[in-house]
Amino acid sequence: MTKKSVLQQARAAYQPKLPSALWGAVKAVKGAATESVADQEEIKKLFPNTYGLPELRFEKDNEVAKKKSADKEVINIGVILSGGQAPGGHNVISGLYDGLKSLNKANRLYGFLMGPGGLVDHNYMELTGDIIDQYRNTGGFDIIGSGRTKLETPDQFEKGLEIIKELNIRAVVIIGGDDSNTNACVLAEYYKAKNAGVQVIGCPKTIDGDLKNDWIETSFGFDTACKVYSEVIGNIQRDTNSAKKYWHFIKLMGRSASHIALECALQTQPNYCIISEEVEAKNKTLNDIVAEIAQVVADRAADGNNFGTILIPEGLIEFIPAMKKLIAELNDMLAAHPEIKDMEADEQRQYVIDHLNAENAEAFASLPVAVARQLSLDRDPHGNVQVSLIETEKLLSEMVDKKLAAMKEEGKFVGKFAAQHHFFGYEGRCADPSNFDADYCYALGYNAAQLVNCGATGYMSSIRNLSKPSIQWIAGGIPITMMMNIERRHGENKPVIRKALVDLEGKPYQEFLKNRAKWAKETCYVYPGPIQYFGPDEVCNQTSRTLYYEQKGK
Repeated sequence: MTKKSVLQQARAAYQPKLPSALWGAVKAVKGAATESVADQEEIKKLFPNTYGLPELRFEKDNEVAKKKSADKEVINIGVILSGGQAPGGHNVISGLYDGLKSLNKANRLYGFLMGPGGLVDHNYMELTGDIIDQYRNTGGFDIIGSGRTKLETPDQFEKGLEIIKELNIRAVVIIGGDDSNTNACVLAEYYKAKNAGVQVIGCPKTIDGDLKNDWIETSFGFDTACKVYSEVIGNIQRDTNSAKKYWHFIKLMGRSASHIALECALQTQPNYCIISEEVEAKNKTLNDIVAEIAQVVADRAADGNNFGTILIPEGLIEFIPAMKKLIAELNDMLAAHPEIKDMEADEQRQYVIDHLNAENAEAFASLPVAVARQLSLDRDPHGNVQVSLIETEKLLSEMVDKKLAAMKEEGKFVGKFAAQHHFFGYEGRCADPSNFDADYCYALGYNAAQLVNCGATGYMSSIRNLSKPSIQWIAGGIPITMMMNIERRHGENKPVIRKALVDLEGKPYQEFLKNRAKWAKETCYVYPGPIQYFGPDEVCNQTSRTLYYEQKGK
């Protein structure tokens, strides 16, 4: 590992806190049987061995007999970091290691290198205490690396089983987002059907915040990433309030939901923030959004304020109803005709237009050439449009500029307009975790070791009651199948974990709705500053605004 900064040296001494339920010996208490969030019959047929399992909750086991370490069963675990980075991943592994060693000092932890591909290709390393200690409370996934290989074929499962048996591994823990945990669910079902004696446990990771429900109150990394982005947004707002001459169009990571944009808006109070879910619910067009932004610019200009900030969720394009229909048909077309990707630009554009239905062809033809070509090209490994490559912030500012020019001719705009563009994404994915994420991630990992110990498979590590002090957090696990539904992927219906979108009836959005007219007209900026790791409790240990409002009054 590279030389530690002074901050990292100090953070290495931080001891993450655990829920009291995980102190000492624990027992798993079963709840009621569960079912999938939708498409119950289809999901049950696909996962006959792991469907309908009960929720698990851990409680102190005061009656357990104290066994000598030599009498205890030896448990080896393999761990995989899957997908994009998120702050706190190292603490999940640290918690997993400590939880495993608390059960038996002879237990061993193996890390598969560079994601799920490490399991298939038998690339691994043993994670010892000396290695783990170098990475406690640090950001990144560099302890073993991450990757996006999908675990979906029997050949992959069998190759993985070879190394699992060779290392006498009892369980594999997959740390990832909704797609990675879908893969974990498929893997758990396969090994259970074969009676292979291999457990699979998932941990909820994604800064996007879209892997959540009543049992997974937030995915890890969301808190830290939003605090990093909010610091920089606050800096930009301080700058624009000083120079008073720029409109800053800021795109924020979060391809499938607007949780990050909403959280950052609640923390910083910008002049305008697009919520993609609202765009879809109100059937807004791109021109509708442009007209709204232009009006905010014009209203502020009338008060002499030719500056402001606008937050844009990364996945906006996919939520505009006309674009959503277009992308769905494009996905099917690309799955059926992969040769499209190899065509020259002009030939490709015309081919796509000729093979779309009339409505989608019109929408496609109206797009700027660069945006249209991006929609026609690469998908990520899960079949999604790579929305981070679409410069939505520039597209919107150019369209707003043209709209304002027309408004000026009509006497409806009297100010000046100059735009600056930003995209905050990678900057937040590997930050040193906030105290909340450091604690939450450590608890998720420690909890995962207990899930393995109690024989669970096909479960996701669940830590709840997160707006309360960590001692009061509730530990346990939920069957991954209960989060699943059927969706269209690569032109086929596939079982996947349903993404959690911004709830337009939820308290966080309602708080935003209550204030946004005032924020648009006035300069109400908040400057959160950097993440604080040391200091007063109210400065260091705040949960996200989203969690605060969601659990306020509970």
